[in-house]
Amino acid sequence: MGYTIGPFAGRKMPWKAWRPMDERLKFIARVLDGEKMAPLCREFSISRKTGYKILRRYNDSGLQALTDRSRRPYRHANQLPFQIETLIVRLKRDKPAWGAPKIRERLRRLYPDVHCPAISTVHAVLDRHGLVQRRRRRRNRATGTALSAPNEPNQLWCADYKGEFMLADRRYCYPLTITDFASRYLIACEALATTKEAYAFTVFERAFREFGLPAAIRSDNGIPFASPNALFNLSRLAVWWLRLGIAIERIKPGNPQQNGRHERMPERSHQALAMRCPAQLYRPSQRPYQGLPELDYPFHDKAVIVTTCGRIGFNTRKINLSQVFAGQMVGIKQVDARIWLVSFMHYDLGYFDDETCRLEPVANPFGPKVLPMSPE
Repeated sequence: MGYTIGPFAGRKMPWKAWRPMDERLKFIARVLDGEKMAPLCREFSISRKTGYKILRRYNDSGLQALTDRSRRPYRHANQLPFQIETLIVRLKRDKPAWGAPKIRERLRRLYPDVHCPAISTVHAVLDRHGLVQRRRRRRNRATGTALSAPNEPNQLWCADYKGEFMLADRRYCYPLTITDFASRYLIACEALATTKEAYAFTVFERAFREFGLPAAIRSDNGIPFASPNALFNLSRLAVWWLRLGIAIERIKPGNPQQNGRHERMPERSHQALAMRCPAQLYRPSQRPYQGLPELDYPFHDKAVIVTTCGRIGFNTRKINLSQVFAGQMVGIKQVDARIWLVSFMHYDLGYFDDETCRLEPVANPFGPKVLPMSPE
């Protein structure tokens, strides 16, 4: 009489489905009476492997081995001893300003012989006990930069889209204009169908080839000159300018008068130019456009290429940087134990620790400069 009732009828039944205790007792009793394993397993509809496993467990632990065993693991892979978890909570309450990295370092120093949990595990403990303060995500608000007032050509160019208007065929036109600040010379005025940066790249490259490179370019904070969601509000166009050695100037939002000279750009004699025309004062730049120079980081530990999704690889981890740097090479340098600095050209972008691999930006190098107070 075999145990062949139910969904396993006619099939070999695994141990976990062979639940009834009395059936296991019958099976062991008949094995101990000397019956052969193979015909018994066929009769009870289990495999010989399962039959030998039952017999082995009985020989090791007696009748207790025939009861159902809990499938719960003895401990979870990431479960901390309660003493360590209690200590983490106590340290946080004693030092409310400490985060997971400092608490982990404190644990490591207090108990050097105990396996120290990862920073992410410490953070999870703090979060579980309600000790993590959620910070609202701050938007990158544009603030403008320091503005120069040069009196020589090509020290500063100004760029802007001169509004938009609809053509007779009901398509919109976006005129991209570029002028020289000192001479008011109109370098470019291109009618574009969109403000997408791909079209702006073409206009600026043509201007660079014809007139050379300026020392700086001033613009507003709109697309494609800036990007509201990127690191330091940079855009791909702005990063390209930086690669060419062109500094960035941005007016303060809502203050178009800071680019007022560009707003008034008629090609005529001008009183501010001693009644001369812009073309009489302007001359091409002495810095010819020769494409992008090679980037080198001789004082950094390594140089890496930013991926198309805006990340850099560190060992087997990924650090989010910004998509505006996609394809660019950045330098990484260790500045402290487990702390690394990320730089682009001579601009420091931010720091990350080699465990959480989360970038903390430095103060905006393209933001307004805070001047020291004058001595009394």
